[in-house]
Amino acid sequence: MSLALPLAGVRVLTFEAFGAGPFGSMYLADLGAEVIKIENRAQGGDATRGMGPYFLGEHDSHFFQTFNLNKRSVCLDLKSPEGQTIFRQLVAKSDAVLNNLRGDQPDKLGLTYTALHECNPRLVCAHLSAYGRDNERRAWPGYDYLMQAEAGFLHVTGEPGTPPARMGLSIIDYMTGITTALALVSALFGAARSGLGRDIDVSLFDVALHQLSYPGTWYLNEKLVTGRAPRSAHPSATPVQLFKTADGWIFIMCMTEKFWQELLKVIAAPHIAQDPRFATVSLRREHRDDLTPLLDAEFERDTTAAWLAKLQGVLPAAPVYDMAQALENPFPLANGMIRNTPHPERADFRSFANPIKLDGARLPARSGPALGADTDTVLQELGYSNDDIAAFKSRGIL
Repeated sequence: MSLALPLAGVRVLTFEAFGAGPFGSMYLADLGAEVIKIENRAQGGDATRGMGPYFLGEHDSHFFQTFNLNKRSVCLDLKSPEGQTIFRQLVAKSDAVLNNLRGDQPDKLGLTYTALHECNPRLVCAHLSAYGRDNERRAWPGYDYLMQAEAGFLHVTGEPGTPPARMGLSIIDYMTGITTALALVSALFGAARSGLGRDIDVSLFDVALHQLSYPGTWYLNEKLVTGRAPRSAHPSATPVQLFKTADGWIFIMCMTEKFWQELLKVIAAPHIAQDPRFATVSLRREHRDDLTPLLDAEFERDTTAAWLAKLQGVLPAAPVYDMAQALENPFPLANGMIRNTPHPERADFRSFANPIKLDGARLPARSGPALGADTDTVLQELGYSNDDIAAFKSRGIL
């Protein structure tokens, strides 16, 4: 029996490209929503269709597949009068419109609730932009790395004394996409009760700043500037950081006194356990530079694997893997986080499963759509004939 998905029956039209918007809308698609990408054929559709280095035929790539599983694709020139007519007919039969355009574009393209509510009063219009639609930066382009830079991330990442460093992944894109998906679903819930839709706005910059969390709260209230700590250490709890082993590194997280005591039992180092400098959390933080070489000396007595065998399940500890090691790790393989998602150009194509489980089951997946793969079907559902569709295509509208 197929898995019943909670967003089945919800239709979302998207104007999206790159990472943030497609990542968020893919969550909606994975949970059962019919997500239809509105793409411009003359422009090659979503820009990631042409982003290498690995491609899957014309207008498709590994990059595109990463963010567009379970979706449909309709080609439509929104700037043509006929395209606008078709779009508004789709809006009347949809629940939401999502875009991740520059902040000044939704008004120009008629993607707001004000522009579309007459077609569908219950419509939710979600706008994901770099800086928002209601301020002096609304026309600015922007991407994840810029947000990390301006929101202070580059000065809390990496080792002290080195150049500012960004996170290795576009985490602000992904967080913003998920935040937008949550806002959209919440607004749909509200529209179902009130009968009225609305605009919702989420920006990369706001999400980045919000992610400063408690170090940001410390600064706002106490003017404490949290900087970079050696070995990727936690700003307050100690020892929570990297340590050297005989053959590499291990990450230890003694976030509580209980875990510190468990670590002392495992390493059996009375000179550390009895040292008054390490008797409390605050003292360990104060003397972290003294504690680190002592713990290094203990961990360097054995390999990372040997230490993990002693520690895992006793206190929080993890190996430090590179990309290959992380993706060949038996744990995610055994738990279904990596799976085959057959593609027309590659039957053995592999992808990540959505991290959400429903009733203990992973969410189903199918490969991302070819450019315009669903154009004919969707227009036929609107009542257009094959001749109508052929005429639209001949004029570059589809």
